[in-house]
Amino acid sequence: MVGIVRRFYSVDRMVRPEYIRGELVQTRDAYRELFRLALPSVMELVLMSVIGACDTAMVGGLGSAAIAAVGLTGQPRMIVLSVFFALNIGVTAIVARRKGQDRQEDANRTLRNALTLGLALAFVVMALALAFAQPLMVLAGADANTIGMSMEYFTILAWFLPINAVTMCINAAQRGVGNTKLAMYVNLIANLVNIVFNYLLINGKFGFPRLEVAGAAWATGIGFCVGFVLCMLSLVQGKRRQYFLRITRSDDWRLNKETVTSITKVGGSAMWEQLGLRIGFFAYAAIVASLGYEVFAAHTIAMQFMNISFNFGDGIGIAGTSMVGQMLGKERPDLSVIYGKCSQRMALTVSLCTAMIFIAFRYPFARFFMEPGDGMDVYLMAANLMFMVAAFQPVQTSSVVISGCLRGAGDNLYVSLVMAICVVVIRPVLSSIAIFALGLGIMGAWGASILDTTTRFILVYRRFNRGKWHDKKV
Repeated sequence: MVGIVRRFYSVDRMVRPEYIRGELVQTRDAYRELFRLALPSVMELVLMSVIGACDTAMVGGLGSAAIAAVGLTGQPRMIVLSVFFALNIGVTAIVARRKGQDRQEDANRTLRNALTLGLALAFVVMALALAFAQPLMVLAGADANTIGMSMEYFTILAWFLPINAVTMCINAAQRGVGNTKLAMYVNLIANLVNIVFNYLLINGKFGFPRLEVAGAAWATGIGFCVGFVLCMLSLVQGKRRQYFLRITRSDDWRLNKETVTSITKVGGSAMWEQLGLRIGFFAYAAIVASLGYEVFAAHTIAMQFMNISFNFGDGIGIAGTSMVGQMLGKERPDLSVIYGKCSQRMALTVSLCTAMIFIAFRYPFARFFMEPGDGMDVYLMAANLMFMVAAFQPVQTSSVVISGCLRGAGDNLYVSLVMAICVVVIRPVLSSIAIFALGLGIMGAWGASILDTTTRFILVYRRFNRGKWHDKKV
């Protein structure tokens, strides 16, 4: 048994002999390098999820309708942000490749062009989000109990979109060069500020106004502003600190055709992927919301823990994406394969541990958001859904990591097609059948999601093993 486990984690059998182009990295060194890059990203993303869970728990003090209202804004917000997620996937992949090629000026030009594009898009998307706030909330499943609060929360956050977009872009570039600690510090500080202002504004403490759900939105916006300032300082002080990425007033901020083409080549496929993902998740959330706001409140609580576990995989995937891109920049696809598979092994190990924790502590976790006496049905549903959250762990984290590695190689089109098939088609269709035809309720909807995620993992892992992405140019 020990021998099987050792072979599973060893790099010796991870790459085909015909792909080897030089001396391979040692198993211990590969995991050490990934751990060095992944730890800040994992800490950043997981802490952000924990702080986001605290955010939801603080809103939960206002009742299950408030939890549902904030939860309903989640997928519409992700649709709004999808264009920026796509842009940043391109930024991370290209900057990582330029880092591997030691082309610092090209990496900085990529960042400047991405910031210019992102800021212009942000104002357009912000205007659309403000104009269509009410239809989006209605489509998401808001009813008379939640429509007012959800619209208020969504609209306030829409005004902060340009600031949020610039911050996300800078963090994506920093992750591409392996500077994951900076993104961790920025987001940790910003989210701690968010929590402080949640306390002050939701219930009106120390002379601050009691704004309830709107207070949570303003607190998030203030956190965005803090993160923006910290990100900008990291770039304008970059020369003195010897960071790979930096900007100055004398830089050429004009759009460069070759650079923009590279960004749109990678980000364009990712954009369709992100739009497909968000539409699919939006439809899924609306289907769940049709079960009633109390069921959706329980679903929102369970999703807080799903987001925490997702971010474990996403943090490790960031390290894998960076290393895959850098090794391809050095023309070592064999090492790219090794780092990609090692990151998947790391994510799988973490996911099994988190699954056991979620099952063992399901009742205390549910109580964190809502006391049983305040809503016993919501409390018990949320606790029972933790079994489904645990079942998600192995396939979800592995899928996230391998998809990230393919993006790091520039193979976004395939990932986009897989996401479209699984999230836009399989998940909503199976969820509808489970709820409306079979009467399986919320458990059936989550079971459909597990089937979707499993299919996704099988498809992207087969693609990664076949190695067609080795010669992708970005």
